[in-house]
Amino acid sequence: MANVLARIKLKNKNFEISVDLDEALKVKDGTGNVSSALNSNSVYYDLKKGTVVSLSDLKDSFGTDDIYQIAERIMKNGEIQKNQEYRESERDEKIKQVISLIIQNSSDQHGRPFTEERIKKAMEEIHYNFDNRPAEQQMTDLVNELKKIIPIKIEVKRIKIVIPASFTGQVYGLISSYKETEEWLDNGDLEVILNIPAGIQIDFYEKLNSITHGAIQSEDLS
Repeated sequence: MANVLARIKLKNKNFEISVDLDEALKVKDGTGNVSSALNSNSVYYDLKKGTVVSLSDLKDSFGTDDIYQIAERIMKNGEIQKNQEYRESERDEKIKQVISLIIQNSSDQHGRPFTEERIKKAMEEIHYNFDNRPAEQQMTDLVNELKKIIPIKIEVKRIKIVIPASFTGQVYGLISSYKETEEWLDNGDLEVILNIPAGIQIDFYEKLNSITHGAIQSEDLS
């Protein structure tokens, strides 16, 4: 278990605490234990220098001097630094997820599936750089790059959805990677034509309906 720094900036002041990385990330997700995640009984302006925050600044910025309430807020709303080992583990897991999705959804020009080894070899040839986006979104970009060197194709579902105005901001990032066209309607709703890999269509609708509480309208255009 790695001890790392968690921090937040409020009212132009930095507040830092020492936390256990794994448990702090659980706290951020709402499942961890604050006292188990916290490694010290103080909040610092600068953890490395050991400069402890005054009680007056704690109360002014957080409305309390309770260390556990403050620590929970920092972990949930601030930044938790991830060490190199954790970042590499995260990246490896993301790559595995993307490769798995490609294998499930793609085929060659003869309709035959690709092996994991073939996909990995092609990835090495194009030097694809993975980022922090969900695996489903990166799959589309990676396949477009792979098409330059191997005859790969993905079965795509073309759909039209209408998103109520009150939810457009929340779902725009989710749909942006699959968007073909968009049109803002007079009432503020957003009508979008999307191209969704067939293998992730169910998960995609579940995420949309979770955010919009089932308020979207959809039509299969395939």
